[in-house]
Amino acid sequence: MRRLKLLFLGILSVCATMACADSDRLIQVKELPAITQQFLKRHFSGVKMSVVKQDKDVFDKDYTVLLANGCSMKFDRKGYWEEIECRKSAVPSSIVPAAIMRYVKANYPGEKVRKIEKDKKGYEVKLSNGVELKFNAKLQLVDVDVD
Repeated sequence: MRRLKLLFLGILSVCATMACADSDRLIQVKELPAITQQFLKRHFSGVKMSVVKQDKDVFDKDYTVLLANGCSMKFDRKGYWEEIECRKSAVPSSIVPAAIMRYVKANYPGEKVRKIEKDKKGYEVKLSNGVELKFNAKLQLVDVDVD
């Protein structure tokens, strides 16, 4: 019976820790990692930030930045971008790898990159016409998805 109580208390404490640790909070730009601050200055200078948020859970934390121009960005715990989406404009071409920009210009002239995501496997790009392109880590096209 004592073991059962200890097991129950252990499970309860883990659940409570997870519930308390999962929190979002608004922060100031100066609280972002230095890498994120430099990225924002370089690619989005002069654009007002609407919301800057830190998302913290038990195992990790990340950051979300919403800009007044309709762009939203997610950054990992170290401050490197993971996802950028611009609803009203194009993702700045200075962010998109050159090989991907060349592919888009050559195969989808006139279309803009509205969203880009990156991870260890590569990049996923969504164009203004709804086409989604997937590139591997070597920037080679591996999949095309049409809405």
